[in-house]
Amino acid sequence: KLESRTRRVLSNTYQKLLQCVFLDDSIPNGVKYLINRLLALIEKPSVDPIYIGLFGSTGAGKSSLINAIIQQAMFLPVSGESICTSCIVQVSSGCCEQYEAKIYLLSDQASEWKEELKNLTKLLHRTEEPGGEAVDPWDGDGAVEEAVRKLQVVYGAGAERKDYEDLLRAKPKGKIPTSRVITLKAEEAGELSVKLDPYIRTQGRDEDQEAAEIRIWPLIKHVEVTLPRSALIPEGVVLVDIPGTGDFNSKRDEVWKKTIDKCSAIWVISDIERVSGGRAHEDLLNESIKACQRGFCRDVALVVTKTDKLHLPEYLRERKLGNQAVQSQREAVLERNEIIKQQRSRNLKEKLKRKLPADCKALEASDLVYTVSAHEYWQQALLTEEETEIPKLREYIRKRILDEKRRMVTKYVTEAFGLLLLTDSFNSTENLPNEHLHFSDLRRFVEERIELLEKAIEQCFAHIEWPLQEGVRVARTSYRRILGACLVRSKGNQGFHQTLKAVCLKNGIYASRTLARIDLNQAITQPIYDQIDPVFGGIFRAGKPADSALMPHIDAFKHSLQEKLAEIGIRNGWKCDSYKKSFLIQEISAILGGLEGYILRRKRRIYESVTSSVQNDLKPYYEEAAQITGKRACERMKDVIRRGVERQVAEGMFERAQERMRHQFQQLKSGITEKVKGSTATMLTLALSQGDGLCKELADVSSEHKEMEKLHRSLREVAENAQLRRGMQDFLRMSPSKASPRT
Repeated sequence: KLESRTRRVLSNTYQKLLQCVFLDDSIPNGVKYLINRLLALIEKPSVDPIYIGLFGSTGAGKSSLINAIIQQAMFLPVSGESICTSCIVQVSSGCCEQYEAKIYLLSDQASEWKEELKNLTKLLHRTEEPGGEAVDPWDGDGAVEEAVRKLQVVYGAGAERKDYEDLLRAKPKGKIPTSRVITLKAEEAGELSVKLDPYIRTQGRDEDQEAAEIRIWPLIKHVEVTLPRSALIPEGVVLVDIPGTGDFNSKRDEVWKKTIDKCSAIWVISDIERVSGGRAHEDLLNESIKACQRGFCRDVALVVTKTDKLHLPEYLRERKLGNQAVQSQREAVLERNEIIKQQRSRNLKEKLKRKLPADCKALEASDLVYTVSAHEYWQQALLTEEETEIPKLREYIRKRILDEKRRMVTKYVTEAFGLLLLTDSFNSTENLPNEHLHFSDLRRFVEERIELLEKAIEQCFAHIEWPLQEGVRVARTSYRRILGACLVRSKGNQGFHQTLKAVCLKNGIYASRTLARIDLNQAITQPIYDQIDPVFGGIFRAGKPADSALMPHIDAFKHSLQEKLAEIGIRNGWKCDSYKKSFLIQEISAILGGLEGYILRRKRRIYESVTSSVQNDLKPYYEEAAQITGKRACERMKDVIRRGVERQVAEGMFERAQERMRHQFQQLKSGITEKVKGSTATMLTLALSQGDGLCKELADVSSEHKEMEKLHRSLREVAENAQLRRGMQDFLRMSPSKASPRT
């Protein structure tokens, strides 16, 4: 209500100002600024989308979990033996009455598919193994098998035997619209599900070709599904089904990374039978923690699925808790769930502590592990609805969007109130002779403070120096061992040589739907990240002030400016509630507020600079290795990679990566100071606008101003009431009470 009433007031004010200046040849700068700010606030979305990523391997239960959360049993395809969701799928609710899906295809103009097609055909170029036998495409090499399947799906049987030029001229079997976007609509969820199903399922190699004709999953970039307005997924929340390993296609792999990085929360999905270990599970956790470092992620949780699956005799035989008898399957499931929660919460917290700052929000989460059962949510044969923990995940979603909405509305109403204050300031006759003198003091003060801010940022970034240097030292001593572990397979080269070729074709990275992600560049730079991670996270954390954190220095700069303005206001004879003073103090927060988004966007580039530098140095060797064919091709490729790494390390590869990260930090410092200078210059221009004769008498907006005052007062009351409620809840939690029996 606060937000919608505020928008109405802003719209009325905007219309009045436009009518006021409509016939003017030139609009004063101050009024122009005001009109632009009003329009920007009117068009501002009510809340930035909150992306919650469901991140897991094929068959982990991501789609089943989303189906349960949105209360649609078979809406997204559920993985079978050889069928799974083939791409990133985003699910959100909107204001429409229909169910809608938009399927975005790889662009032909941008060569997004052509590049992959070229690499797939290179991958299927037959090589000779020792003994001279041709390679069987289905014999143990995941890279080859996936390449064959993709080409057959798009171009039909036998496509894997054609060369790149032939396939380039061939027409895909599926119908491809020129817009590269397929839109599906339906009145009911089941109807849309049937329409959507062929596009987002991969199919097995033995599936009938007639059904496969409408399947174009290798050409799909991502899918966006919009449901009608729903209380289960509040508007503004986007649930994202993210495949666990990325993609061989460069564009889809880039979308995969960016999607992970824009998630504000990541749920690592692992079924009950795979949660106890395995490389894939650890890789997912590591990738999620990296998202906290380089992206927007603030929460990481482990969601253990399929918890209803339990073989009771086996569980009882291995059960170590002898103090209490387990009488039923239900009791065993609940007991095991509690044990898993305790064990995995402890393990996850220790892992987060090693990688993230001690006061990181992810470590403060009350629930790090959820044990869920989508099957039992629908059946309720063993567990109640609450015990499946689906409602608990929904409550998490509801709380996240409510907290974000409260924060956004508070900022929105405060900014709007400031703009109405500015309008009254322009219409005010308050203009004392010594105003220029005091604002020249303010300008000097701002210049001094910017210099101090620049020094504070340098000191803040200096904290990365020692761990970065130490990381380079460790990387130099461990790269041979790490590279050896990546290149040597316990079963020999059978089923690996084409996978290695795929790695080289993609400059050291291979992402497959079936195999664990391979990233040689990341692997040999991991010792550097092990050293810098806690400090890097500390620099970009939001929260408690510290010398090593960046945002508190910017906040200190902002507060010093606001205090100086208040001081000048008193010396200048402004009244305590002067509109000009109040507006300028609030406007400082608004014009510096955009810095946080800028910093968050830049930090990904900084974090990845080490790996991208190494990848760039090794690129010529990957390209050389990818061209190798014939006998002993796999060993010869390995030799080229090893020789390239040795040579580059000797020539200072890790030191160059270190310098690249330093340079990125320096660029961020320059960007911040330039933006601060520009923002404060705007603020000073506004402060002096009346005295410089840049403004004119504006339309009467006194009624809008009074309405905004009421809304601003209401906002403060809402905040105070919320604080009182939290205090009462804390008090009740601390008070001794008897737990009510379970009904």
